Amino acid sequence: MTDAAQNRLPGDLTVARAKANRQRGVRLNGSAVVMTLYLLFMLVPIYWLLNMSLKTNTEILSGFSLWPRDLTFANYTTILTDPTWYMGYVNSIIYVTMNTVLSLAVALPAAYAFSRYSFMGDKHLFFWLLTNRMAPPAVFALPFFQLYSSVGLFDTHIAVALAHTLFNVPLAVWILEGFMRGVPKEIDETAYLDGYSFPRFFIRIFTPLIASGIGVAAFFCFMFSWVELLLSRTLTSVDAKPIAATMTRTVSASGMDWGVLAAAGILTIVPGALVIYFVRNYIAKGFALGRV
Repeated sequence: MTDAAQNRLPGDLTVARAKANRQRGVRLNGSAVVMTLYLLFMLVPIYWLLNMSLKTNTEILSGFSLWPRDLTFANYTTILTDPTWYMGYVNSIIYVTMNTVLSLAVALPAAYAFSRYSFMGDKHLFFWLLTNRMAPPAVFALPFFQLYSSVGLFDTHIAVALAHTLFNVPLAVWILEGFMRGVPKEIDETAYLDGYSFPRFFIRIFTPLIASGIGVAAFFCFMFSWVELLLSRTLTSVDAKPIAATMTRTVSASGMDWGVLAAAGILTIVPGALVIYFVRNYIAKGFALGRV
């Protein structure tokens, strides 16, 4: 290799690095643009809902505007002071909490059995359990309505909570089974040798090891039960009517109250957003383990 070629090599390497850096910068800029457009696409409906909730019905129906010309909080005042509205949130929180607790209480031992023991038909039973989650809620609306009406559970919180467990338990079992399978069986055997009973071992040793899985399962149970409309509307009328059903019955003699409906939509998003914030790390771990 000549002296001229040797002198040319560092310059060629510098040019190549500069070109690679430019290409990487273009890719990063392209990813940033795509992500920005995606976020805007997702946030526009929420912003529009917030925009409507701060307007009067007259302004909403009068024309198009990107922000309220006559800012008002009367719609939120109506929801927070009218029992017809705020009791919808109370009812929703009650049966959603009941459903989440019931679903996890049933799913934890079931998932443990599927992850630790092999028995005849275990894979078929596991698949059958998941098929219940695949069925649409409309299939079970009439049977649940007739059953709960006959036993006196219609229009109660426990009725909706029990109905939702049919869909949430299979999902929770599937999620938790994946997390439990990642815990070595030697931990179980060591605990038994140390004199732990099964309940004590499960609560004090095993449950903390799958805390992230419990958080992910609780999140999905909460979100399904919070947004589900058909069963919650069919199985309630007055005393246990959730906010999702209340929002579908806003037509009065004066027409649709768009401002109040928009404010109710904003307040309905808040609980889900708070739950996502608190379990965001658990959800990320669930994605990493391939169960979410």
